[in-house]
Amino acid sequence: MLKFTEEHEWLKIDGDVATVGITEHAAGQLGDLVFVELPEAGSTFSKGDTAATVESVKAASDVYCPLDGEIVEANQAIVDDPSLVNSDPQGAAWFFKLKLADPDAAKALLDEAAYKELVA
Repeated sequence: MLKFTEEHEWLKIDGDVATVGITEHAAGQLGDLVFVELPEAGSTFSKGDTAATVESVKAASDVYCPLDGEIVEANQAIVDDPSLVNSDPQGAAWFFKLKLADPDAAKALLDEAAYKELVA
């Protein structure tokens, strides 16, 4: 199941784990990324907490935790090469995997059609 937030994050949900990243729209707005800071595995976050930070040639921006949960994995590849976020934001450049405290809470997030309307 693919879901989106109004803060321009995407979630690919598989059971009780969500792979989280930023959308193509967000990556395009930020411009070329030069730095990514990710949360450590084992960290817990509430919905809306700052979970990661990105810096581009234009600006620094926070990436918010889309739902309550615990980080189970972070994508070291985008720390090593932040430009991956620009080239494949909704694929190889995922940010972290989140074990959801309440998987049903994802139902309240935007579907792809609603997200496309938001950014149109």
